[in-house]
Amino acid sequence: MNAPDFPPARLPAIEPTANLPLEAKLRHKIDHKTKPQGALGRLESLALQLGLIQQQESITLRDPQMVVFAADHGIAAEGVSAFPQAVTVQMVGNMLAGGAAINVFARQHGFALQVVDSGVAADFSAHPQLLQRKIAHGTRNTRHEPAMAPAEAQAALHAGMDIVRSLPGNVVAFGEMGIANTSAATLLFARLAGVSIEDATGRGTGLDDAQLAHKRQVLAAALALHAGATQALDALAALGGFEIAMMAGAMLQAASERRVVLVDGFIAGAAALVAQALTPAVQDYMVFCHQGNEHGHRLLLAHLKAQPLLELGLRLGEGTGALLAWPLVQSAAGFLNEMASFDSAGVSGREDA
Repeated sequence: MNAPDFPPARLPAIEPTANLPLEAKLRHKIDHKTKPQGALGRLESLALQLGLIQQQESITLRDPQMVVFAADHGIAAEGVSAFPQAVTVQMVGNMLAGGAAINVFARQHGFALQVVDSGVAADFSAHPQLLQRKIAHGTRNTRHEPAMAPAEAQAALHAGMDIVRSLPGNVVAFGEMGIANTSAATLLFARLAGVSIEDATGRGTGLDDAQLAHKRQVLAAALALHAGATQALDALAALGGFEIAMMAGAMLQAASERRVVLVDGFIAGAAALVAQALTPAVQDYMVFCHQGNEHGHRLLLAHLKAQPLLELGLRLGEGTGALLAWPLVQSAAGFLNEMASFDSAGVSGREDA
């Protein structure tokens, strides 16, 4: 299909969340709850972030949405995954049938779930939970040519924006499904963060040592082939995937609407890296939900100076880590909104206060 040519200037405007008077009020409110200062640890900085996102002293979380972007990757032909490419379409079918891990967690935590065909190498019948936004039947093999034309990458970005515009609520979580998408994420991470392929590359769906060495060789060759693709949009087109591009666009749109953005694992982290390179203020709206077991994820989080909420050894993707962290987000909002202050509870504060 011919992708329309969307100029980068159409990226949405994103306001930084910085607001010094509001931050002072939020910190005062947090510090004067019935607890020692800092006693709720990471929840306290999370509550502050949520308040700044919503520009309010109390937090409302409503109609949380989970969107899973699915696409195939031409580089799968190089044997960089332990699973065949057919698994992408099979797992999309599993999600639409309600049987994947993300379905379980979405039901558990009350998230509405949509699956997006961003570029799966097969066609699907209509389904109420499936959004048909296919750019092409998988990307091209980035080991030999750019994964996408620039217009395709931009069309995927804007499709992600359009999807978020149609969603209710003020919380969005994003997941992905696509065999070989750890390769695309690794290439983007290596290029945009200046990390070596050796450090950035992990085992994906479970490669053994020989397969991992082969994957590193393939990715090093692909990175060298596209050495000129140094800017975010160029790198996205040359090295990325349709689901990563759509997710990056969705993150940008969500931040422009002051939604809380729950960031999952390594693939979602690569999309966040692309979005942040395009519009740095987008990161203000991102809650990094976990540090996964993919080799480069820790380095990616460190590059973004992001502090994840969980570390459970996850490497599934689909958005699962984002939903597992959701109760912590709720707890941060809950204590800020409902916990008594020393004055309202009649509790004595520190003697040196």
